[in-house]
Amino acid sequence: MAKIKHNNFIDTVDTVFSSAKDNGLLHLYTEGEYLNGRTIKINGSEMLHFGTTGYLGLEQDKRLKDAAINAITNYGTQFPLSKTYLSHPLYAELENKIEQMYGIPPIITKNSTLGHIAIIPTLIRDEDAVIMDHQAHWSVQNACQVLKLRGIPVEMIRHNNLEMLEEKIRRLMGKSGKIWYMADGVYSMYGDYAPVQELLNLARKYPQLHLYFDDVHGMSWKGKNGTGFIFDAIGSLEENIVVVSTLSKTFGASGATFFCSDSKLREKIKTFGGPLTFSAQLEPASVAAAIASCNIHLSSEIEELQTELAKKTAHFGTLLSKSSLPLVSENDSPVFFLGMGTPATAYNFTKRLFKEGFYLNLGIYPAVPIKNTGIRITISAHNRIEDISELARAMDYHFHKSVEETCSSDEKIRLAFRMEIRTKLPAKKQHSDLMQIDEQTTIKNIDKQEWNRYLGAYNILDWDGMLYQEHTFANSQDPATKMDFFYYIIRDQKMQIVLMTYCTFGLWKDDMLSTESVSRHLEETRKTDPMHMTSKVLSTGSLFTEGLHSYIDDDHPLAEQSMQILLHKLEENYNSLGADMLVLRDFKPGFRWDEMIRNQGYFKIDMPESCVIEHNHLRVFENYGSILSSRSRQHFNKEILPFEKFYDVKIKDCLNEEELNRAYLLYREVKKRNLAINTFTYSREVFQNMNSSPNWEFIILTLKDVPEKDFIGIMFCYKNPSSVYVPELIGMDYAAGDGFNLYRQLLYQTIKRARELQIKRIDFGISATFEKKKLGASILPKVAYVQARDNYAMELMQTLQNETNTAR
Repeated sequence: MAKIKHNNFIDTVDTVFSSAKDNGLLHLYTEGEYLNGRTIKINGSEMLHFGTTGYLGLEQDKRLKDAAINAITNYGTQFPLSKTYLSHPLYAELENKIEQMYGIPPIITKNSTLGHIAIIPTLIRDEDAVIMDHQAHWSVQNACQVLKLRGIPVEMIRHNNLEMLEEKIRRLMGKSGKIWYMADGVYSMYGDYAPVQELLNLARKYPQLHLYFDDVHGMSWKGKNGTGFIFDAIGSLEENIVVVSTLSKTFGASGATFFCSDSKLREKIKTFGGPLTFSAQLEPASVAAAIASCNIHLSSEIEELQTELAKKTAHFGTLLSKSSLPLVSENDSPVFFLGMGTPATAYNFTKRLFKEGFYLNLGIYPAVPIKNTGIRITISAHNRIEDISELARAMDYHFHKSVEETCSSDEKIRLAFRMEIRTKLPAKKQHSDLMQIDEQTTIKNIDKQEWNRYLGAYNILDWDGMLYQEHTFANSQDPATKMDFFYYIIRDQKMQIVLMTYCTFGLWKDDMLSTESVSRHLEETRKTDPMHMTSKVLSTGSLFTEGLHSYIDDDHPLAEQSMQILLHKLEENYNSLGADMLVLRDFKPGFRWDEMIRNQGYFKIDMPESCVIEHNHLRVFENYGSILSSRSRQHFNKEILPFEKFYDVKIKDCLNEEELNRAYLLYREVKKRNLAINTFTYSREVFQNMNSSPNWEFIILTLKDVPEKDFIGIMFCYKNPSSVYVPELIGMDYAAGDGFNLYRQLLYQTIKRARELQIKRIDFGISATFEKKKLGASILPKVAYVQARDNYAMELMQTLQNETNTAR
């Protein structure tokens, strides 16, 4: 099985967060001896606070503070004992107060994250199934990971996509008990809601469907007694609904609550629910503050607080509606999200508002897609009407400044968020008269010498190689491997080329760079649904090539501007083609324009490493083992040279029909086994076109002294006239080659053939780096830059990766 180095999700997130931190927007500290809720001090500057999730401002209420202080005086800072054994004196009163609020006895947990960890594994039975909204809070998704160890299906749907939900319900109905759908009541980034009434209708249509709501952002500011958005929407708690709420955030204290109408289930969770048994209980101060908050919730004061907040929220909403600001979701929650599109625009806007004295939250990947970076503004009781008016004025002014300074536009932002474009202004010129971009859709319209001079010396990227790719893939009748080609050449006034590249548009499997275990899981579904988890991708290069797909004259004074022009053109095509992803591939780590590209809405990932053998190794071939390291030389002398005698080796420019059939069969054998780079299987036409092209040849290995004379190994090799040899694909008969080190021998014969042709470089591809390195290959790390319409596919891949890791 070919092995590759896979991208690490945590590294990607770290890169994005580090950039925001370097811009002074994350991991900040408040200053001062006290907080009042309305203002905060950061780096010596006093700011109006529009980032709190304490929407009613109860965390600063004197009654809650006094209760907490008295509890510490009376009971200490903590009661260090599991609640299973003994609760401190205030717990019973809190449980009683919450039951008065909801009309249902609660389970109280340390916080909502531990609550989900305690509740979900006990609530979900082995015969059940789970479906999650892909924007459900991380704590819910994380708690569901343990279910997979028990073999419980855990599926995911796109945000609020009820058609997708219903399709999954139908598929799970015949093989599951209860089918649990997990969602947030109010989503923390955009402030939008779960479609509760539609979900209730689905639950009536499908009695197996049960609903699990995390309503921590809907608490207190909504509903009778401040019981939250979900309770306000459902009226009464039926047996097929459970709700997790909070005693922190808007409630003003600490902890979380769980509600269900099944008393037996409630007792079961309370008796043994993981952290409920083995974690510390809430501190006396927190419980006392929660009791004080309950008293407010049980009085008419809660309605006054809700009404006052609603006025402020409505005021802000009205101001935004009269502006041109791109508000992503219009609703009456106290959470607002302004689309900025790229991180560069969001950073610029946030810093401007900081300087004006307004603190706002940055919404960035992975909480939102990288191209859906934005600003989350929350309205609270602490904010005054005049503060809100000033904020709206400042935002309207600075938004247009930020958009202009970062070469963005309102139209671009609205396209990124799939919002209605209100006024389509004439497109601004994205480049000066100093540069021009030439876009073509076929290599035939590009001068052969010019193309080969700048990009033709790499891989299968010479003019003839591009013509082969176009002939093979642009004309393909198979939608899985069909590609459209786009060529971009940017010149200065003197017609000197500053940048040259090409792109393809086609289908990718979403798990292409995931681990083999994830791909094996998805390939089972693809047996009946071949296009499952695939995306339309616009990418530099093609899936048939790797390596340097872009030429940039780094020393040219307009080099950076040429890169900006290219990014703008790619974004135009990305939108006009309706692509799901945009990928810039195969750059060296430390690429000069790294920060600029990331700030334009791309996140960086590690690509599989390339393997290359340069001319120094090919020049001294008579005793090839002598140029290898001592360890590799031992491997060469033991695992490769002694097996050469078992093979007849032929080099053929053209295969007959029988040989071509055999070659295609062996290719499919390798493809079936190798999911390290999971692409679609090529059609026979790809190999027929190789067979009729003068630049392709075939290295064929047949075992000597074997009655069955069918060849058992083949390497499909491209001869780039610029002295590059490209063993592009391989075919093997695993059974016949067992014990004869067939794969290693194919690699070695490829090296011998390149030396025979006096070719200076072998592009050995991106898998099995360990084997190729032992034969003298250099390993070249590469990165790519990616943006996507949403995070659904990436989050699902990550979920599947976690599942396969824990199953080992």
